[in-house]
Amino acid sequence: MKLHELRDNPGATKKRMRVGRGPGSGKGKMGGRGIKGQKSRSGVAIKGYEGGQMPLYQRLPKRGFNKPNRKQFAVINLGIIAKYIESGKLDAANITEDTLVASGAVRRKLDGVRVLAKGELGTKVTIEVTGASKAAIEAVEKAGGSLKVAAVEAAAE
Repeated sequence: MKLHELRDNPGATKKRMRVGRGPGSGKGKMGGRGIKGQKSRSGVAIKGYEGGQMPLYQRLPKRGFNKPNRKQFAVINLGIIAKYIESGKLDAANITEDTLVASGAVRRKLDGVRVLAKGELGTKVTIEVTGASKAAIEAVEKAGGSLKVAAVEAAAE
């Protein structure tokens, strides 16, 4: 067998239907769109319309609630803080939200910075941030440092 002898199996390929190419084509004149009406025109997409039946997106139950004024915190793990201290980008004696942003460990403060406990912290550090997980506070204190969480204003929102 040679390359020029290769062929598809009979019936494997089908010629494309050329719509609107005369009455002999089987799909001429109106091109299978019927007579008049919105769907016979070009550029019409009736999305989600089910002929008067209640559309699927309205039949399904809605769940949950998204608080419009919720706080969004920038998140950083202890492992990343440790890495930045080792590389000399952060000073272990005084880590604040501003120093974290300045060093590039956090992109932006948003509504504050929250520290999480993922990773190991080997050095003694002093951190002052808006929020922290209990495990992060324990890990910092275990390493001999302190993690101060700033009092959130208007806590009874």
